[in-house]
Amino acid sequence: MTQTIVHPKAEHYGDLQTTAFGYELIRNALIPELLGEESASILYWSGRKIARQYPLDTTDAAVLFFEQAGWGTLELIEKTKNNMIFDLGSDIIQSRIKDNPDAVFTLEAGFLAEQIQQQTGYIAEVYTEIKTGKEKKVSFTVKWDHKDQPISNFFEQP
Repeated sequence: MTQTIVHPKAEHYGDLQTTAFGYELIRNALIPELLGEESASILYWSGRKIARQYPLDTTDAAVLFFEQAGWGTLELIEKTKNNMIFDLGSDIIQSRIKDNPDAVFTLEAGFLAEQIQQQTGYIAEVYTEIKTGKEKKVSFTVKWDHKDQPISNFFEQP
């Protein structure tokens, strides 16, 4: 029996065109093979590092960054004094969740945690929920505490 391989649709970068297949191959096959059990945590801290290399002033800029990086469509769902909830979706995200029940989104979570931390000035954490219902997507809850000492004062002497 012959199996037909369906490759993800083409993505655009300027005038260049490529498929998401190469990115997904590296992300879902190569990185876990190289990093093993530590893959998720290394990707999280790598996401934070990338955010420090590409600091963004607003959540709108983060939404655009996600689009441009091919990470999916990031949408701010809710914002309160101490947290923000984002949903991440796209055809690629839906396919990744459907094809791989152990898919991780810690690179994106780390990136988002660091961006919000830099924007709010408070230490931020991200909790990730993968939604496997009809519309497969990822929900990120970014939390911080205004009662904590601001990062800008964290290393100052009392």
